[in-house]
Amino acid sequence: MELKNTDYSKLIQLIGDTLQEGRQQVARQVNTVLVQSYWEIGRYIVEFEQGGQASAEYGTGLLTQLSKDLRAAYGKGFSRSNLSYMRKLYLAFPKCETLSHKLSWSHYFEILKADEPLEISFYVKQCEREKWSVRELKRQMKSLLFHRLAKSKDKQGILQLAKEGQEIERPEDILKDPYVLEFLGIPEQERYLEGELEDRIIANLQDFLLEMGKGFAFLGRQYRISIGGKHFRVDLVFYHHILKCFVLIDLKRGEIDHSDVGQMNLYLNYFKKELSSDGDNEPIGIVLGAYKDQVLVEYALDSINNQLFLSKYQLYLPEKQLLEREVRKVLEEK
Repeated sequence: MELKNTDYSKLIQLIGDTLQEGRQQVARQVNTVLVQSYWEIGRYIVEFEQGGQASAEYGTGLLTQLSKDLRAAYGKGFSRSNLSYMRKLYLAFPKCETLSHKLSWSHYFEILKADEPLEISFYVKQCEREKWSVRELKRQMKSLLFHRLAKSKDKQGILQLAKEGQEIERPEDILKDPYVLEFLGIPEQERYLEGELEDRIIANLQDFLLEMGKGFAFLGRQYRISIGGKHFRVDLVFYHHILKCFVLIDLKRGEIDHSDVGQMNLYLNYFKKELSSDGDNEPIGIVLGAYKDQVLVEYALDSINNQLFLSKYQLYLPEKQLLEREVRKVLEEK
């Protein structure tokens, strides 16, 4: 029997899609069972520790002895470290219903390295929202994303951030201060040109988009615009599909100057009048520099009606103790 090529190809596609979906469902079910099993093991350990005299005899050596005996009986997967994180899983989520079935044990293993309940809750929510891989999660935690976002919020904002994750509803919601660009591999003291900075960003675009956050689509670099017979180039142009607007980024190797603000304001006016379509919101401009003077920033931005923001970038990871101290100070305010 001869089969029409189009019909047969469609049959193959349908079978392939069904098989792929089935495999994904199996993987999700296996993951759910695994996380719940590890939660139960954590509960047993904690309950034993709280059981009085019997557990007191083991003391701090409980996990070490337990690891040895479980590996002898059941094989790999019961290292002292794994047992420690199973215990942490139960302590962080004492109600099994609060566990997310969208996260793997590998996700939880990384998230539980955080010390604070607010931070743990935030990374769980963000993993769910943005479907981070374990690699992406590691990078975001290493760059202290929670602390950088919480730094600019009030107490209620920090609590909401931990409870719901990062909601993107306003232009301010996409900003970070500082942006961390350690993935570019530029040593902190090395001299470099703005063009070299841009080249490295393009070469590491996937990591840069992860740092920028959800919703960014890259449109181009050195985006040329012509005004009054003169040509200008915007370093990086994106479109944000959640906020429905263009996002323009101008890179500065050193300190942000007032002239940089005026130049970005020019770009924003052009995009707003010439390139934005019906249904688009006003464009957002971000001038990204290594330094900024707060007083100069206030004067430069005064009376500007466009969505124009200035922020810093760092070529190295921020100091955790410093950011934690700033966030804790806000949380302790009455």
